[in-house]
Amino acid sequence: MELGKSGWLRALVEEAISSHASAATGQPAAHGNPDARLSPRARARAGLQQMVRDTGLLYGTPTESGAADAGGRPAEEVLFLAVLRTFVRISVRLAEVTQAPAGPRAQQVLHLLAALVGEREAAEVLGAGGTLRGRRLEALEEAVEQRAMSLAGDPAYGLALHNGAVYTDVQVLGRNALQLFLTGALPWEAAARRAQFAARQKAVLVEVLSALACVERPPNFSTRRAILRQVEDLHLPDGLTSSLRAKVKRTFDRVPPLEEVVRDVRSRGARRFVLEQALLASLVDGRRSRAELRYLHALASALRFDAAEVARIEVEMAEFYARNRAVVDVFTVSEGAGLLGDELIGSMQSAVEKNFYRLLQEIRETGELSVLLTKAARGQSLTEAERAAMRGQLIDVAKAIPALAIFAAPGGVLLLIALAKVLPFDLRPSSFQEPPPREDGGPEPRGGESDPD
Repeated sequence: MELGKSGWLRALVEEAISSHASAATGQPAAHGNPDARLSPRARARAGLQQMVRDTGLLYGTPTESGAADAGGRPAEEVLFLAVLRTFVRISVRLAEVTQAPAGPRAQQVLHLLAALVGEREAAEVLGAGGTLRGRRLEALEEAVEQRAMSLAGDPAYGLALHNGAVYTDVQVLGRNALQLFLTGALPWEAAARRAQFAARQKAVLVEVLSALACVERPPNFSTRRAILRQVEDLHLPDGLTSSLRAKVKRTFDRVPPLEEVVRDVRSRGARRFVLEQALLASLVDGRRSRAELRYLHALASALRFDAAEVARIEVEMAEFYARNRAVVDVFTVSEGAGLLGDELIGSMQSAVEKNFYRLLQEIRETGELSVLLTKAARGQSLTEAERAAMRGQLIDVAKAIPALAIFAAPGGVLLLIALAKVLPFDLRPSSFQEPPPREDGGPEPRGGESDPD
């Protein structure tokens, strides 16, 4: 399969379907087990979100990179093809989750891709059970190839749009797939509405990231040109493209109030999407300036996320990139991207180190919490009452040590246990014995010595 050669897209789809079938043979069902009490559509939608997470597309970087058989291709092309293969696998998996009747899966996936890239003629032919040949197939391939700019990487001087573009597109693809497999049809009008929504999401993302790029100083000529070129490469509707270009040009000279930029971002999912992408963009060079941190704090506030929620999102990102470091090294533009996630873990580590003995003391004094943490760390199940008691006591700890409030949030104990794996000391409850001796041989004081942060 050679990108740009006639028939390459069909070959890629068939290859990915075949690969998915081979990998699934004899394997347990993947992507979680959605609640059986939900409706088929709700289960499928929950399954879609889990797939987006499991495949790495939550952060725009497919975990099945295909780098091993890159064959000398540029990294951008390898990434583009890896994203497309992941789109195909998610489509096929959704057909399985929805228990769709056996059908011409390759044709159905091509239909979904045609709807995604706005090729109406191809989508209608495929939707009617036809087969794409000749000019129609070439037109679809060209439309998919045009997406390579927004899906395959970012210019050195531009915005980190790749992750957001991929995430937005996989959501549209997944919703279209659910309609196709649950109802047997995908009306063009429904696909077009989803595409319009996705275009607006991308436009807001461009506004937010453009402002982030300007918070320290006005961008230079090369950066401005690269950003405006990216706006064109997103292939948004003409009217939206022209208005977005005008807004971005104004941002180059004066960063607008964030409340104005995110005014129309209403759903929690959309708000989280914008915040996640801004956090990722701020870390692409492995560092964040004070101006960027102030901007991110203001953005989180405008999107109605508190500090504990932001910290939890950052830890999830750090965990993903820690597990998939090879993928990050292959696909990110900046040479400093190897540090992506290190700053997040570093900030968490700093908070724990500064308050370590106070943390030990507070957990000792709560009594039951030490027992429950030990049980959780050993992988033993907790009852509903025990989980409620543990959370209540973690909240008490957080009141005494505000810097550790994240551990009192829902799921916070999991963060504590996960963080212990990368810290240079043992945080497990079994280590809550005596503090290490001082150099003079005496015991360390038991708290009250640390920076309250």
